[in-house]
Amino acid sequence: MKTDLKSVLHRARFTLIQDAAGLCSLVVMLIVGLHLPSLI
Repeated sequence: MKTDLKSVLHRARFTLIQDAAGLCSLVVMLIVGLHLPSLI
């Protein structure tokens, strides 16, 4: 099981990085969207 998890993480490393970047951008858009009414 441990070796299976290692191999999955090794094969999908670039995809996980892309998913993390997408998650960060969504969080930033959410925060900006929630604070936008108070800025205008």
